[in-house]
Amino acid sequence: MKKEYAIEIHDLTKEIDGKAILSGITMNVKKGEIYGFLGANGAGKTTLMKTIYGILKPTSGSICIFGNELKENNCAVFRKMGSLIEIPVFYHSFSAYKNLELHCGYMGAQYIQNIEKVLDMAGVRNQGDKPVKEFSLGMKQRLALARAILTNPELLILDEPINGLDPQGIIEIRELLLQINRENRTTILISSHILSEMAKIADRIGVIDKGIILEEISMTEIVDKGIELESYYLELLKGGNAL
Repeated sequence: MKKEYAIEIHDLTKEIDGKAILSGITMNVKKGEIYGFLGANGAGKTTLMKTIYGILKPTSGSICIFGNELKENNCAVFRKMGSLIEIPVFYHSFSAYKNLELHCGYMGAQYIQNIEKVLDMAGVRNQGDKPVKEFSLGMKQRLALARAILTNPELLILDEPINGLDPQGIIEIRELLLQINRENRTTILISSHILSEMAKIADRIGVIDKGIILEEISMTEIVDKGIELESYYLELLKGGNAL
């Protein structure tokens, strides 16, 4: 376990119904970096994120978060994380504010003072009294992000956080994540199919295909070679020498 890593994964395998979804995953995410996670639908991105967050148990291998092995009863580790994974679930008859207030009931009453701030940061403060059932997909994504950052987490795990957002919304969320990372040194593991956005936000990139990590590389290395992230990614999936 190395002090510079927020996430350390060693030889992790996850099987579901006898089928290997993740195979021998070894991956490290440094403290304070934004790590872009790329892969096609079904490649294993969401399964790995769920396993890191403790929603799924690994079949074998290990995960350490800030130097602590991930275990079911390690509440201190889970409190350091915030997440937006797959379709966010809310109490649809309740307002945005009430949903976050309920979340504070699980995570700690001291975070109630953060509700107005995170609603504003995520661009949903003016929707605070409206029931969530009246929200668009994009507004639900914004609320889910507000919930993820409510507890001032040291690690954010975000699976397609800009899904459903319009171009202006994508820019706003990008700037928000960069701000959180810059000001708080929050580590962010983020996936997206919009490669142009990943190129603008990520410090390093990891590519997964068929449950296997193909490569981890810094965006600086890609830029220095004079190629676009999209070209690098597609060439890597073809099995070629991307660089």
